[in-house]
Amino acid sequence: MNRPAAPSPELVLEWASTVQSTSDLILRRLTGDYHEDAWGFDEEFTETVFPVFEFLYSTWWRVQVEGAANVPGHGRVLLVANHSGTIFPFDGAMIATAIQKEHPLPRWVRAMVLNWAFDLPFVSYILRRLGGVAANPANLGRLLEEDQPVMVFPEGQKGFGKDFADRYRLQRFGRGGFIEVALEAGCPIVPVAVVGAEEIYPKLGESKPLARALGSPYVPITPTFPWLGPLGLLPLPSRWRIEFLEPIDLSAYGPGASEDRSLVFDLSEQVREQIQEALYRGLVKRGPAFL
Repeated sequence: MNRPAAPSPELVLEWASTVQSTSDLILRRLTGDYHEDAWGFDEEFTETVFPVFEFLYSTWWRVQVEGAANVPGHGRVLLVANHSGTIFPFDGAMIATAIQKEHPLPRWVRAMVLNWAFDLPFVSYILRRLGGVAANPANLGRLLEEDQPVMVFPEGQKGFGKDFADRYRLQRFGRGGFIEVALEAGCPIVPVAVVGAEEIYPKLGESKPLARALGSPYVPITPTFPWLGPLGLLPLPSRWRIEFLEPIDLSAYGPGASEDRSLVFDLSEQVREQIQEALYRGLVKRGPAFL
């Protein structure tokens, strides 16, 4: 009977090194020896969990990216994207992963997150350490003043929790607050169109009784959740496309332009229309969602 080949010394050393480094990381974090910035972002934690996002990006959702180089490699920039996900905001995670993997000058992107998510204890902990920040104009302005790349989702909850029948139809962009902040900061806007996230948890409805029981403002019903319990949280393996459009330069307007309601509305509609058109293009280029 043939015996299985013994692992090579190099592989054994690699395993031992991985186990040792992981043990050291866990010990340091348990003793509080780690760094967070003023917003709670923990780069070491993010790098540790990043392989999970890489797997989802490359293998599970087979993400195709177009125009990543349109995102400036330094300085403040506002990424404005359509929103979806239903249960988890994987669209933001995949945008950030695309910048890391496809951009010639990768950097971590901060995300404006729906405020109610920070009322969920475990979710709040994870979001902050991955770069999530409560969505409001003051926080967005501060991040841009720090020359951070920031992504926002102007559709808000209406986009995140839209029914499957309304997939890829952009909701209203609110009152254009993101435009006001971008004008005040003098930063470029890069519209982003994400195709694929609408199919990972096809939303059929909502359960208000379950939401009240869980203390959550929103519990969706999908073909698998809550019927399959925790297994229903597994996202479906749809195919994704992310397109970063050309930057919109706002520097010529000046910060005072943020008080011009007509201009703010026009710019907001311009961004919305560009994203909607890119979504239609992306759906055609992607083809079937799961094949």
